[in-house]
Amino acid sequence: MKRFWGFVKKEFFHIFRDVRTLLIIFGMPIAQILVFGFVITNEIRDAKIAVYDKSKDNVTNEIVQKLLSSGYFLLTKNISNEKEIGESLKSGSAKVVIVFEDNFAKNLEKEKIANIQILADASDPNSANMVVSYATAIIQTYVQNENINIKSPMQIKPVVRMLYNENLKGAYMFIPGTIALILMLISAMMTSVSIAREKEMGTMEVLLVSPLKPIHIILGKVTPYVLLSFINAVVIIILGNWVFDVPVKGNIVLLLAESLLYISMALSLGILISTVSKSQQIAMFISMFALMLPSILLSGFIYPIENMPNVLQWFSLFMPPRYFISILKDIMLKGVGFMFVWKETAILLGMTLVFIILSVKKFKQRLE
Repeated sequence: MKRFWGFVKKEFFHIFRDVRTLLIIFGMPIAQILVFGFVITNEIRDAKIAVYDKSKDNVTNEIVQKLLSSGYFLLTKNISNEKEIGESLKSGSAKVVIVFEDNFAKNLEKEKIANIQILADASDPNSANMVVSYATAIIQTYVQNENINIKSPMQIKPVVRMLYNENLKGAYMFIPGTIALILMLISAMMTSVSIAREKEMGTMEVLLVSPLKPIHIILGKVTPYVLLSFINAVVIIILGNWVFDVPVKGNIVLLLAESLLYISMALSLGILISTVSKSQQIAMFISMFALMLPSILLSGFIYPIENMPNVLQWFSLFMPPRYFISILKDIMLKGVGFMFVWKETAILLGMTLVFIILSVKKFKQRLE
């Protein structure tokens, strides 16, 4: 054990001597969590709208004010004729055009029905759907509140409550995914170049003639990064909570333990990549590009796994971030305990053991 801890100590000194490594370990995660957290969002903010008000009465004016005071919409133009509707959407000066019919207030009062047309730029269908949904909800709420006596013969009135994210904040969805992505990439990338660097620097012979067993060398390489990545994980979780108000409702000890398991899995995967790579460039390429794109697309980070074709859903089963994102959301947002995340935990533990065994086996083959 004395030789093993000596080897770990040597690895620590090696990491702290390299400023670039320290920047990647501690600088990149902080920059990425801030960039991802602020940039990636599915919330509607200041969507450009234009209004074609043929009626110009107090009701249409109040509806427009309700839309603008919601914070979701920004009025860019008051349209005066139908020709300008197409021009506004084509030029991009408006994403949505609200058209009020003639005598809107009178029709609503006398006939109990009035028409509003919502025209949206659907070149971006997701954004168009969300903007139309927001506008429709605000208009319906206004009409119901102001005309409580208007009732259809039969009504079904659903009472909706969004649990675990009542304000539908995009950060609640993206921050756990960003944490999983950053820890995966940084941890795997750091260890993937470790053994490859020994080969390129010609110090591999020192490892080969050392009395340490392959498993000790693998664990010695991983141990410093486990500690540093764990510190990294704590900093990222604090940033997510402090900057983006993402709560931690569950047990913090369980959350940190799951993070430690995920970090160990990512580091083991990095070591496996390192043992099969001939150079640091190849190791970096595999860990960055081969892991990053599948992790983003197939882990449920951005797109729901249930909406993917069956083949991609099958591939997503091999994506470790898929399970860690589920664990993070369950613990941080729902506040559940271990009994609700044990399956995901068992899968991550199994992946960690498989990667370590494969790494030791590949390392032994090189020694032979």
